[in-house]
Amino acid sequence: MSTGIEARHARTCGSRTGDRCTCRPTYQASTYDVAAQKKVRKTFKTISAAKRWRQDAAVAVRTGELTANRGPTLKAATDQWLADMDAGHERTRSGDPYKPSAIRGYRQSLTKRVLPTLGRHRIKEITARDVQALMDQLVRDGNAPATIDGALTPLRAFYRRALVRGEVNRNPTVGVIKPAVRSEPKAIAPPSEVVARLAALHGEDRTLWALAFYSGLRRGEIIGLRPEDVNLAAGVIHVRRGWDMEHGEIKPKSQRGHRNVPVPAPLRDHLDQHLLDHGDRERVFRSPRWVAKGTDRARQAWADAGLQPITLHVARHSYASLMIAAGVNAKALSAFMGHASIQTTFNLYGHLMPGSEAEAADLLDAFLARDAAALTGAQTGAQKAQALS
Repeated sequence: MSTGIEARHARTCGSRTGDRCTCRPTYQASTYDVAAQKKVRKTFKTISAAKRWRQDAAVAVRTGELTANRGPTLKAATDQWLADMDAGHERTRSGDPYKPSAIRGYRQSLTKRVLPTLGRHRIKEITARDVQALMDQLVRDGNAPATIDGALTPLRAFYRRALVRGEVNRNPTVGVIKPAVRSEPKAIAPPSEVVARLAALHGEDRTLWALAFYSGLRRGEIIGLRPEDVNLAAGVIHVRRGWDMEHGEIKPKSQRGHRNVPVPAPLRDHLDQHLLDHGDRERVFRSPRWVAKGTDRARQAWADAGLQPITLHVARHSYASLMIAAGVNAKALSAFMGHASIQTTFNLYGHLMPGSEAEAADLLDAFLARDAAALTGAQTGAQKAQALS
């Protein structure tokens, strides 16, 4: 028998008592992992298969692609990972702590769609084929592309982290194919509709929606806003915190979430009166739940005015469209929106920005006309000066 290969006979086999073999033995191949100080073993039906595996395994152990230390299961490893997120020990790729809502989303996707299939497998032994099989099954089960993407996202983040930390030798999510997520155009309310929507509301609700339409704050940022954050004399709102419905006050979504947002005249009028009436509150609006229910309260008023219901986040998109229509550049808009990067702004609102062939030609024509007019004026001035000399 070859070194490192052992024949495994049945308990009733005659070879166990010194007689001839009366069973069909299997063959266990093994190679020693010095780092783990134990053997890696695998059993095969034929001795030739065992020999081939042992040769490949010896090389894999030396290169670190195979180890006798099997490591934790995916469920155990992701449970610890999520616990570290909850404690604030884990960071996103941008270096920020994970937001409670992001952690909840990761936990839900893993628990519902990933761990039932892969949870019991060791993280080092899960292959791209296993992950692809999971994605394919989610497709067959009729899940939407966004749902499937949501299942793969935490798995990618986990393995990206595990690979950097040396906990795995390969990332099995690389190269996995999934249905494309097609983003629908962002719903927006044009300026005239914004005015109509605000006119249909009354009291504090009108101020709430004016803030959403004319500042672009996220719902959690609106909830967390305090009277001292609103500086009408300087014409800015200081965004300093957000709000999570389960965890309460939190830091803004990213470092760029700390920002100053300009206050346009229509919003100034609403906020001025509102702060006069309610400036003694801890926060600008009465309670987190009251803000969260803003869409429900506005729905009937808008239905009576012949307007479709929208959410506070749709109002944020409308703010972006208003700023673009007013000529605000992408860099400034990115800062006002609190996006982590200008690329996020382009990805979300690039289709609203100037860029069509006709518009580009018009802009160039206008520039050239101004330049030609300036040149003509300079030449005329020089000719008059020469005539007088």
